Amino acid sequence: MPLTMHTAADRPDLWERGIPSESVWPEYNLHGDVLNQWWGRLDVDFPEFQFVLHEDTSDEVVAEGHTAPLWWDGVDHTLPDGIDAAMEQIFVRPGGERANTLCALAAETPREGRARGLAEQLLRAMRTIGERHGLTHFIAPVRPSAKEHYPLSPIDSYVRWRREDGQLFDPWMRIHERLGARVSTSLPQSLRITGTVEEWESWTAMAFPETGDYVFPEGLAPVHIDRSSDQGLYWEPNVWMVHPDLEA
Repeated sequence: MPLTMHTAADRPDLWERGIPSESVWPEYNLHGDVLNQWWGRLDVDFPEFQFVLHEDTSDEVVAEGHTAPLWWDGVDHTLPDGIDAAMEQIFVRPGGERANTLCALAAETPREGRARGLAEQLLRAMRTIGERHGLTHFIAPVRPSAKEHYPLSPIDSYVRWRREDGQLFDPWMRIHERLGARVSTSLPQSLRITGTVEEWESWTAMAFPETGDYVFPEGLAPVHIDRSSDQGLYWEPNVWMVHPDLEA
């Protein structure tokens, strides 16, 4: 399948034909408190860091990638506290430091197309973008794709699980590792999503009759429902994976 990578800057026409978010993520994931403040600005402020994969033969846009530059000193314990913190650093760069790190933000393929093996191509395209811009580091706040089956397992433990063959248990983490990335810091509170009880019931197609913690479909951790304050609070866990340094 011949694919070419085009950024939102050099092919805005293809970018406009990109992958609808609702075809990629569960509904609740589209309502990040911090993430949604900045997400719509990525292709405005950083169009050269957003891209699509285009299938030349069929003229089909088959995948979409989101990245952005930030500054990082290369020491694991100074990585941002999660994707929310990374987004804030991207757009409100403390001290005005010159960016030296490519941060992967999303690799999007429609759910029905995930068997096409596009994940590695998306990550390789991200690496190419980082190298084009002369960046040094490449990091990713990974959303472990199989964690939804183990929502009560602590993220600190889950990200260390391995199969009998020695490979990482989680399929999406495994793809990163296959490309040379290493598991770094686990992020129990990476992405915050709050909403009313009614909104959470709509997003999850569940009822929450009383205050408490609930496991819900496709959630990586439980959501806390507080009926007295009419609020549901969810923290999505992620894990930083650090890829080999980019080539200038």
